Amino acid sequence: MRSASIATPSLCYFLILIAAYFVYSPGMSGGFLFDDYPNLQHLGDLGGVVDWETFRAYVFSGFAGPTGRPLALVTFLLDDNAWPSQAPWFKQTNLLIHVLCGLLLCWATLLLLRNLKRVGEKQAQYIAVLACALWVLHPYMVSTILYVVQRMAQLATLFCLAGVVMYLYGRLQLSMRPRRAYIFMSLGLVAGTFLATFSKENGALLPLLVLVIEFCLPREGRPAWQWRALFLWLPSLAVAALLARYIDFSDNPWPNRNFNQIERLLTEARIVCEYLLHLFVPRIEGNGLYQDGYVISKGLFEPVSTFFAIAFLVALLAVTFAIRKKAPLISLGLLFFFASHLMESTVVGLELYFEHRNHLASLFLFLPLAYYCVIYSARFKLLPALAVVVLGILASMTWLRASLWSDNDKLEFYWVQSATNSPRAINALAAHYLNNGDYEKANEYLLAASRRLPQSSLLTARLLLQKVWVGQASEQDFIQAGERLKLQEFDAQTVKGIRTLVERVTGGDAASNSLDYAHYSLNLLDTMESSPAYGEFPLFMRLVAYLRAQLYLHIGDAAEAYRYYSQAISRYQEADAALAMVAEMGSAGYPEKALELLEQATQVLAQQDSRKLKRSRMSYEQDIAYLEGALREAMKTKNTATEAP
Repeated sequence: MRSASIATPSLCYFLILIAAYFVYSPGMSGGFLFDDYPNLQHLGDLGGVVDWETFRAYVFSGFAGPTGRPLALVTFLLDDNAWPSQAPWFKQTNLLIHVLCGLLLCWATLLLLRNLKRVGEKQAQYIAVLACALWVLHPYMVSTILYVVQRMAQLATLFCLAGVVMYLYGRLQLSMRPRRAYIFMSLGLVAGTFLATFSKENGALLPLLVLVIEFCLPREGRPAWQWRALFLWLPSLAVAALLARYIDFSDNPWPNRNFNQIERLLTEARIVCEYLLHLFVPRIEGNGLYQDGYVISKGLFEPVSTFFAIAFLVALLAVTFAIRKKAPLISLGLLFFFASHLMESTVVGLELYFEHRNHLASLFLFLPLAYYCVIYSARFKLLPALAVVVLGILASMTWLRASLWSDNDKLEFYWVQSATNSPRAINALAAHYLNNGDYEKANEYLLAASRRLPQSSLLTARLLLQKVWVGQASEQDFIQAGERLKLQEFDAQTVKGIRTLVERVTGGDAASNSLDYAHYSLNLLDTMESSPAYGEFPLFMRLVAYLRAQLYLHIGDAAEAYRYYSQAISRYQEADAALAMVAEMGSAGYPEKALELLEQATQVLAQQDSRKLKRSRMSYEQDIAYLEGALREAMKTKNTATEAP
């Protein structure tokens, strides 16, 4: 009888999994995007991940967060061990993880309802399947699954769900097998938090999320207060204390952002409201990854929607606490949502808006809808049909969105048309025009956008780069760009654009007047360095020395190139960067100067913490020995050629 009772819900869930695979299948053919490249290109740094040395170098090369997210990086090896690679391989794995998350969500929901003890087993099974379906088939999840690097967010969700499942299962066992129950709950919290955090840092919120669940469950069956204090309260307070350290209401806490902390908090109130809107009133596609044009709240009434957003969130929280006993699932879904956003939507200086931040946050948001749909289905006969229609609409929207994600060019062009105030979107479309040989159109488009967004330094850098690219830049263009950059808002992407410009000037395919461009570029860097915005940005200050070294090397001024390479090595304090600079100097035909830089690189290696090295110290020492031998041999060859009659 029991197996028969679960047959129908199990069949429904099986059909949902098939539907999920089908609706996401068009997007499997899409390519890599944006952050995929810097996060995955390390797969090929040392000729591929083929042994322990290269495995260690790759896994601990992460920079996406404070932990480096090594566990997430390990999972990319399931798809390939080299770079460049094929995006569909990675997307298939992402889809499998999403389906696995759906399975755990269904299980967690069923265990949650058993702990709540308000519905029978059969109803609980249908509620769990419906809640899972609403989440798995929702179009808002597409950007997390089909944006390869967001596997990090998926894995954080996966391990948090695993921890929740083990906790809820153990909680059910407390009255019968307390020892077994505490082992399950403790293991779930410790292992789940550890694995989730080293996939993405918001996984550290797992104890707080379980605390939210416990807050909404009946007191009956609750673990002992000593256990809760140790495994739930203390970790939650530790995360709160860590976040409190980020509080900084100064005018410019983040030189690499165009907003301060107060502005971020005000803006996030509007963004969180927008997340909720699009979760309950979904759309096929929005601005995608071009969110840098999002209007920043400069004050409580600037724009006025900031005030109404804050008022709405405060009222929603008040209602959530007020109805906790009468409608615990509504409280749980909303409190879980807010708690999940504590790390990414408050005081940490991250970018403002990303859909993937809701992959974890929205887990139980649709549970109340599923709950009331199932328990009132006997009274209102149309509810099951309505649920099927809603799932069909969600699946259709997800399929359409996944289809758009199947073609990178079409996808980015759609985003550009939607994100009219995004300098990064404008930059991308200008690049598209230029790559297709339509320089005049790219130029006109950028000029018009620059007049509309006069504070965008990225557009200024892009306009100069385009002129350099086709060999039409004048000295006056460099001077005007420098003067504008001094007065415009800082954008980290602008620094990347300037680096691309220098690479173009010093590259083998540079224009015939590249020596002039090199001198103009040096003056441009001087102007940017005199600006407080760039002069206070550590990444630019160490990069500018390196760029100057490359430019002087291109000009043929070995003494100045050596001086700035030495300065860059001192500022980077990284063995890999130092050895790369030594190789550049040696390859340019200056082995004597390269040997002097090698001595400095050796000192950097000796002082660098072994935990921050990408390879073993012995491997670096072997590279240094090889470089020294090659450079000395190059010196002998050079001297012999000089002495020959």
